[in-house]
Amino acid sequence: MASIKKFQVTFDCAEPERLARFWCEVLGYVVPPPPEGFATWDAYKQSQPTEQRDAWFACTDPTGVGPRLYFQRVPEGKVVKNRVHLDVRAGTGLVGEKRLATLEAECARLVALGAAHERTLYADEDNESCIVMRDIEGNEFCLD
Repeated sequence: MASIKKFQVTFDCAEPERLARFWCEVLGYVVPPPPEGFATWDAYKQSQPTEQRDAWFACTDPTGVGPRLYFQRVPEGKVVKNRVHLDVRAGTGLVGEKRLATLEAECARLVALGAAHERTLYADEDNESCIVMRDIEGNEFCLD
């Protein structure tokens, strides 16, 4: 019998802390306490060599249920479509116009945080509506 393992989702990005804080707002995640021995994240950053400062950041689900999100700085920018993306389950259990209105309201909230609305996929005979978006560094995700 296979064991269940915890996992984290890792984002390659240009500005780890900025992107982490964006996703905290999207998901209701929190920034964990700074590493042991440091009163603040700024104090931790100042202790690092210049080339390592702002190299990574993380956020966690305060309930402990969702995966940790880890953001690591990479030198290259995003150039192709994501092979994996997050579905933010904002409309779970809702159907029709009520679902669409809920997704549109969440889309407006996220656009105000810097996300971009790509397109709305309207319900058909097989699927309910969802909204395709991009985060502040261009990574695709869906409001589902």
